[in-house]
Amino acid sequence: MDAKRDMNGAEETSGDARRAYWTQQMERGYDVVQDVLRLPVEECGEPFASLLEAAATAGVEMQFSETNIAGTLERVFFMRESLVRKVVDVGRALDERGWILKIEDAYRSLEMQRQLVLKPAVFDAILQKCIWECGGRLPPVELVARRSIVLIANIPKIGTHMSGSAIDISVVRRADGAEVWRGDPYLHMSERTPMRSPFVEPDALTNRLAITEVLEAHGFIHFPFEFWHYNQDDALGHIVSGKPGPARFGPVDWDPATNRVERCADPLRPLNALDIIEREIEAALERARRAGSPKAG
Repeated sequence: MDAKRDMNGAEETSGDARRAYWTQQMERGYDVVQDVLRLPVEECGEPFASLLEAAATAGVEMQFSETNIAGTLERVFFMRESLVRKVVDVGRALDERGWILKIEDAYRSLEMQRQLVLKPAVFDAILQKCIWECGGRLPPVELVARRSIVLIANIPKIGTHMSGSAIDISVVRRADGAEVWRGDPYLHMSERTPMRSPFVEPDALTNRLAITEVLEAHGFIHFPFEFWHYNQDDALGHIVSGKPGPARFGPVDWDPATNRVERCADPLRPLNALDIIEREIEAALERARRAGSPKAG
């Protein structure tokens, strides 16, 4: 075999390994989701508090994303008040390392989450990974829905942002304002997305784990399949950490005017049904065709 074929063979083997890892991680994530759906929640009704106000009051420098969700919706930098205090403590601990905690996202209403699932930049990335996973063939709608459940929480009970118990984060260096690099930017979707992906460079993995160590020292758990997501005291947190008993935070409707929370009426109902996912697959394929991207065979 000549050098070129050796190289191509190595590249093909690498691609196969990446696909196998992606599929394994997504199936593991799906199993975690099923456990989350079965775990009981006894919603405690704890009110929300502002992350921005708490950081300012404590004198802890933190940054907050200035982009909108799904292109139009303002981010809501609120979460359960007991967790806000812990986030500020995390910010203080990172500050001692010369790092600044950046909150990318916190609470999301059910409508915000529903729209995020269908956001083209996110949905298209997941669809393209599913096409790649299927060897270039168009995946069945059930597979896309299955992956979407893991990566963008298409069911309220598993979406801890809808419980007000999760944050998505980045971290920047105080010295020069550069991001503490974790291998990819926030919301990157690929086989590199799981926290301990073997396809991430060693320095990036070291940064991921150093940041996670600080969060976990304050009671947060990391979602193993996304390197930016941390949550606490919800069903996902109990399942990942092995904590027994019912969780105290579940998906809620939050009224910012009164700071009252009400349990989600139907926490197990998908935010986007299969027919909507199917429609969005067609829309994503059309966007890809217009952009000149390779299409499924």
